Amino acid sequence: MTKTPDGISSGARRIKHDEVTVRSAKAANGLSFLGIDQGDCVAILMRNDIDFLVASYAAITLGAFAVPINWHFKEDEVGYVLRDSGAKVVIAHTDLLHVVKNAIPRGLPVLTIETPPEIIKAYGIYSSNVDDPASAENFETWLEKQKPYDGPARPPTVSMIYTSGTTGHPKGVKRPAMTPDEQKAMEYLRNLVFGLRLGCRAAITGPLYHSAPNSFGLRAGKTAEFLAIMPRFEPEELLILIEQEKIDNIFMVPTMFVRLLKLADSVKYKYNLSSLRHVIHAAAPCPPEIKSKMIEWWGPVIYEFYGSTESGPVTFASPEDALKKPGTVGRTCPGAEIRILDEAGCILPQGKIGEIFSRINFYPDFTYHNHPEKRRDIERDGFITSGDVGYFDEDGYLFLCDRKRDMVISGGVNIYPAEVEAVLHAIPSVHDCAVFGVPDEEYGEALMAVIEPIKGAVVDLEGIRTELSRKLAKYKVPKTIELRNNLPREDSGKIFKRRLRDPYWEGMKRRI
Repeated sequence: MTKTPDGISSGARRIKHDEVTVRSAKAANGLSFLGIDQGDCVAILMRNDIDFLVASYAAITLGAFAVPINWHFKEDEVGYVLRDSGAKVVIAHTDLLHVVKNAIPRGLPVLTIETPPEIIKAYGIYSSNVDDPASAENFETWLEKQKPYDGPARPPTVSMIYTSGTTGHPKGVKRPAMTPDEQKAMEYLRNLVFGLRLGCRAAITGPLYHSAPNSFGLRAGKTAEFLAIMPRFEPEELLILIEQEKIDNIFMVPTMFVRLLKLADSVKYKYNLSSLRHVIHAAAPCPPEIKSKMIEWWGPVIYEFYGSTESGPVTFASPEDALKKPGTVGRTCPGAEIRILDEAGCILPQGKIGEIFSRINFYPDFTYHNHPEKRRDIERDGFITSGDVGYFDEDGYLFLCDRKRDMVISGGVNIYPAEVEAVLHAIPSVHDCAVFGVPDEEYGEALMAVIEPIKGAVVDLEGIRTELSRKLAKYKVPKTIELRNNLPREDSGKIFKRRLRDPYWEGMKRRI
């Protein structure tokens, strides 16, 4: 088999790194002529694509902020991000414009990129052609007119990611450009966590509008000999990609592990995965059984970090850590500090569960764009929280219990749904699941589980209850268990739990 030329791929398309550099420089020049300057915002409404990176690199060159927009957003949600960020240009795939074109402020320049064939195929898009806004111009035609940018070098920025907005409108996490010393320190930390090194062969499986895949992708596009961008995650397609392209470095999320492990053994062991060196995951707790099975299958290459868009990576766990301390998200990263606090803000000792607050000493502080007061709401003495609850063990390993807002208080007892979900994920007939609290007249809240079965599987609800009762205390076994197909989920595979939970609480106030 001939070696794939270095560069970046998406589906059957290949582009060399030199061409990416030229396209990015020309795009930067064009954006400069459109008035983009240091500190301005460039909105990117695209699925995973090579030109997503090109547009981001162009904004960074000018010291501007690339603002990726979740392409699942509806018209009002996109309009909010455009208004809140004050974006001066929108770069969008053509198939997405029919949803949002009325949300684009009048006169705002729009650069349209033809939706690539691999994306059309992956998502079953019927048509990628729509009536463009009056201010729209074809990106490729526009790019051909540009010369490479040769203006002054600007301090490099990071993307301004809008958080998911589970408690209201999403908020833009805005961070100033790093000093050279800060940049060097963060470079070391990200190299440790992501495992990226010159000459590696990497793959992006998650959506580039998310914080961690975005950071991983932008770095891999500059570092890796070869970078494969998956238009959409499909388990067997990833295995094929690893074997054919000798992939050694991947960013993933735990739901992808679950889907991979559900493949038949005849499929799982059909492919040569020996090239794998560093598979990093984050974004949600990974059930220990799932992690153990992945390490057994792929070898000691599964790493994990814990952090958030706001905090950056604050813990790191090796495969050895995962096997020695099942369920841990690792120990504190170099330069990071973590505190476990009670409701009064007092630091809790090892073994005590509380809210997790953290900071990285050399990571520039952030604000929520246009909403500094919301930034203050999550801070205690310079440490910030994303609402996670957990504890340190006696050896300094951090364990997550759940999100504070997901914790269920039933009859005065705290229950962490993630613990129940971990047991459900290990049941062969379960494809995915969500556990949450619903109103209960006697206990205030009762536990409910919604299970999506594997296609064609026969699900024995009593058998599931028996398995839960065998591994969990009686009060942790959901009072109600329902079966549903096609649970609502993000592009990363993560379930929109609030869409399942919120209807039960309409007109009522949760206890947390």
